[in-house]
Amino acid sequence: MLLQPTHHQNPFPFFAVDAAFSEEQCAALEQLFVQDSGWQHRDGAFYRCSLRDVTEEIPATFHADILARMREITGLPLVERFMVTAQRMLPGHVIGIHSDRPFLGYEIARLVLQLNKHWQAEHGGVLELFASPESEAVFKVNPEHNKAFGFLLHPKSYHGVTEVTQPRQTVVFNFWHVANTPELEAHIKALFANLHFSELPAALDPIAAAAEASLPEEVTYRAGTTAIALHRWGYDAATIVSGYQYSAGLDGSHSHDAETYAAVRLADWVAYLYRDSFDLVRWEILRGELEGMERFTRLLPTWQLCLPEMS
Repeated sequence: MLLQPTHHQNPFPFFAVDAAFSEEQCAALEQLFVQDSGWQHRDGAFYRCSLRDVTEEIPATFHADILARMREITGLPLVERFMVTAQRMLPGHVIGIHSDRPFLGYEIARLVLQLNKHWQAEHGGVLELFASPESEAVFKVNPEHNKAFGFLLHPKSYHGVTEVTQPRQTVVFNFWHVANTPELEAHIKALFANLHFSELPAALDPIAAAAEASLPEEVTYRAGTTAIALHRWGYDAATIVSGYQYSAGLDGSHSHDAETYAAVRLADWVAYLYRDSFDLVRWEILRGELEGMERFTRLLPTWQLCLPEMS
């Protein structure tokens, strides 16, 4: 299963496998396309195909094997959560250039398996990879039978599928990072529910006003969201101000006590997640900053979801 993956770095990190599964496994996966009901049809100008959630039809042993192999290939702490989608494209269908950034609670990795016997170049359906939405294709993956393509989701993973002239069958396996689960999504959305900056202490007003006069709105908005997290965790005005300044890049001080240090960095991270997406590099930095520290009581629920203890 997924033996001898070939790794590439351009235009973004991905891997390819020419013979991904056994013929028996491929035959079983082809049966996912036999059923006529349950398909969701997308017929927009940008995205034209049909999709069906087939997660419950994947045997548990196959799920366990492919998850273990993906953990080995990516080196990521992937959770047991698993979603599999059958994708069918019919003549005239096409998927435009897009990137799949991992928003809060989204999957982090994807494996795309092609199940198209006797594919020919004139059939189309080529998966194309791009450095930007405006560039020419940098790499092309033909939809040949039993060929797989895997990648990590991030803001610059631009790809698309050319128009097909013959039916094209694809199975897409989705995987979640241990620190960006749907449970974390629910927790953070609850934390920031009914967000109003007017609830912040008056001591922050002159600092925020000065920042808003000189910094981009996205920076000050995220800094304000950081301050909201600290406020709702029950921290005092001084800590809330410190969090705002840190998130806005206005304060390089490392003289805070241990709890303030941890609270500020955790608040900045959840604000970033809420406003942007899951950034693996930023998460690794946060993990390093808080590694070995005491997990303070009022931060514990968020800390456990953002930085779960991993064996």
